[in-house]
Amino acid sequence: MKKNKKNIALGFTLVETLVALAIFTMGMQATVMVFAKTMKSKAYSLEMGKASFIVSRSMGDLVGYIRRARQSDNGAFPIVSADENDLVLYSDYNKDGITERLHIYLLDGKVYLGVRKPSAVMPKTYATGDGETFELAKQIVNTASDPMFSYYNKDYPMDSVNNPVNAPADVSKIRLVKIFLKINIDPNRPSDNIEQETFVEIRNLNDYDRIY
Repeated sequence: MKKNKKNIALGFTLVETLVALAIFTMGMQATVMVFAKTMKSKAYSLEMGKASFIVSRSMGDLVGYIRRARQSDNGAFPIVSADENDLVLYSDYNKDGITERLHIYLLDGKVYLGVRKPSAVMPKTYATGDGETFELAKQIVNTASDPMFSYYNKDYPMDSVNNPVNAPADVSKIRLVKIFLKINIDPNRPSDNIEQETFVEIRNLNDYDRIY
């Protein structure tokens, strides 16, 4: 006697197909989200690196300007004024033999350099205000408790009680300047701030110590 063989369904039922499709869709969504988050993180890191490089290069320029501070072409003291986020001094910033008045300041998250050349005729004079202004760095997130500039007298580091000197500083006492900047392309992520700091000795002011 022959036995009838029943066909066994090997395919998915409609319900199983829908469940599998839903799982696949959720998996794809999760993959896309992870990929997007990874790419966003990489883009953030890349932009932070670029911003940090620009700030580092600008700080190198500022170090040179401040280190070479000297008497103006009309004989004025090398430093005009020194505040927490604003420094005015005389220096040959472009090495052309002319002593310009430089105005270095932090405003609205950007570092600027204002330049004023002396008059072309004798006696040499400097007009008020900045003749030209250049943007040196941006995406700076210093706060009121993190000033761009700090100033130190000739007794530092032995005298830590009177250093840094109070700002606005007595310019005749300044011998060393600290530059401090915090960088972040997204101020809402303070934990990711990149900090850059350097100290600059004003070489020509050592001559004042020997003379006076």
